[in-house]
Amino acid sequence: MADDRIRVLWLAMGLGQGGMERLLVTHAQFGDRQRFDYRAAYLVDRPHSVIDELNELDVPTTRLGSGNAGDPRWVLELARLVRRERLDVVHAHSPMPASVARPLVRLISPRTRLIYTEHNRWDRYSAPTRVANRITYSLNHETFAVSDDCRDTVSPRLRPEVETLIHGIDVDAVAAHRADRESMRSELGISDETVVIGTVANLRVQKNYPLLLEVASEVTADNPDVLFLSVGQGPLEQELKALHQDLGLGDRFRFLGFRQDVHRVMSSFDAFCLSSDHEGLPVALMEAKTLGLPVVATAVGGVANAVGDGEDGLLVPARNPEALRVALERLINDPLQRGRLAESSGSGASAFRASRAFSALERRYVASSVQ
Repeated sequence: MADDRIRVLWLAMGLGQGGMERLLVTHAQFGDRQRFDYRAAYLVDRPHSVIDELNELDVPTTRLGSGNAGDPRWVLELARLVRRERLDVVHAHSPMPASVARPLVRLISPRTRLIYTEHNRWDRYSAPTRVANRITYSLNHETFAVSDDCRDTVSPRLRPEVETLIHGIDVDAVAAHRADRESMRSELGISDETVVIGTVANLRVQKNYPLLLEVASEVTADNPDVLFLSVGQGPLEQELKALHQDLGLGDRFRFLGFRQDVHRVMSSFDAFCLSSDHEGLPVALMEAKTLGLPVVATAVGGVANAVGDGEDGLLVPARNPEALRVALERLINDPLQRGRLAESSGSGASAFRASRAFSALERRYVASSVQ
């Protein structure tokens, strides 16, 4: 490849299996490698990372510092990386490292352009991160948000400079897994008559798994041929499994953990459920709609914009177990409605096509590099 490609660094706190990290992998797949030289840097090691996937896609990765975000040595290593690689663009995807990188890059490499993507609501950040983000935000050359809801939480003074950009997924690759439904259900030992409610979400506080477990306990008590499946891993695993045992859910709610074949597993679902307290725009939600799954979710963040209540899913208030239970039982007990919502859900998948968003980003990389 030509050695005059635009050199872009993706900067993140970690490269685990979250939605942001999956977006980076998808960008690596769809990006124009003839024009752009991509690499990634991160601060914290996380399990089941996407590092191997990025490396296989010719995106080298670098851990900055000792693996502890509180160790300031990562700042010096970032400075060395920017200078050594003569970076044209630093695109940050996490607020804390972005807040440090902005003044640093402006100081040591004024020609390097700073792009930032907001993946979450400002009110979900810790107070120190929120303050640092606000103080340094105007140093961005370009700023994006993954949903209107994320954008709307940015400080009013800074908000006019933020553009909403839905980053998207590999729609065709995900949709192809619709054909795996029968084989996946057989592999999981699920009968044709069982209604499967599935979720794909890391085991973290924001996903409010306790609420989902509580509702699942009630739903399966009244509907014995209903099964809940969860794909995801995270720091609350032991706590949630203890609650699962306390509720006596047994095999009616299965934690499948981290799965490389997540789209195959999702093909076995009859409906997709999110019980989150807050969200940006979940990648798993885009994947569920691409697979033609009706959605039952809390109306938080970008979810409320991506799901039409009564059109391709059912939206409920956050932290409301009764509303979530009623919505789930509506779908469970009405297969005609479930089918209607599923058909509508799948028909809107083209809105999540990744190539569109990444082409827009790469146009900004080019514009930034020539200024």
